[in-house]
Amino acid sequence: MSIKAFIEEWNNPSDKVLVHTSGSTGEPKPMWVEKRRMEASARTTCRFLGLHEGDTALLCMSLDYIAGKMMVVRALTCGLHLITVKPCSHPLAAEHLPLSSHIDFAAMVPMQVYSTLQVAEERERLKGIQHLIIGGGAVDEGLAAALKDFPNAVWSTYGMTETLSHIAMRRVNGPKADDWYTPLEGVTVSLADDGCLVVDAPLVCAEKLKTNDIAELRDGRFRILGRADNVICSGGVKIQIEEVERLLHHHTHASLMITKCKDEKYGETVVLLTESADLETLKRCCEEHLPKYWQPKYYYRIDRLPLTETGKPARKQAEDMATRLRFQQL
Repeated sequence: MSIKAFIEEWNNPSDKVLVHTSGSTGEPKPMWVEKRRMEASARTTCRFLGLHEGDTALLCMSLDYIAGKMMVVRALTCGLHLITVKPCSHPLAAEHLPLSSHIDFAAMVPMQVYSTLQVAEERERLKGIQHLIIGGGAVDEGLAAALKDFPNAVWSTYGMTETLSHIAMRRVNGPKADDWYTPLEGVTVSLADDGCLVVDAPLVCAEKLKTNDIAELRDGRFRILGRADNVICSGGVKIQIEEVERLLHHHTHASLMITKCKDEKYGETVVLLTESADLETLKRCCEEHLPKYWQPKYYYRIDRLPLTETGKPARKQAEDMATRLRFQQL
């Protein structure tokens, strides 16, 4: 979708806008959301970050999804000056953004931030952004370490299409860096009986929203342990996919993804997908640093790890890939 098409949709007589979920756990799904709730979300974010009319915001994300749409809504609602560049992995490259551009506020996915950090000139431009929010995927420890000394505020956000982008943030850098998310104004959280996070955000959601994210609570704040649908039940042991990946990323820089496939003996078993050709080194890393029952039973090298358009791991696609590769071995 072009920005012109979205603004035309925003200004039409309808009180709703059509958005699509990201597709991280399956096919993207359409949903209609109320414009007044998008405006409320925009105001809450701008108040939290201290943004004011005339501040400059960078749109470098696809308008096919809520994150991109909300950047435009924040500009329209709060009087921000919007600079747009084509969604890509290097939005701050000189070929996309004039060197004279000053940016007060930008939103990126982790892949864009990671890629930008690899180019010295782009890295310096990233440092100049007053408020950088990172959403659409987890900010892992490696990325957080690369951002920890940035002079301006860098935030990891928590939210989803159903909450009209983020409803909580945590600082990634500086003395206020934290692993726990702070809910935005008017948002409270609780836990369901199964340990999943429940969000109560009446300004953006008509009803309480039970998520699929397993969480911990502390003094009204929370942190995410992983998704309930990303659990591998192997021989009676429940294994959280994200926990396995986090532990491995402490000990290897290889591009990898943990998934599962069916197993006659254990019900389900752990599978590691990687773009690395050195499977033996990865196997030794897993044997040395993972608990026995977390260790992958199968290791497969693939050309490219499956990701959604917003840079999240495409978990369903990864599981289908592992199942297909396992079937080919039989």
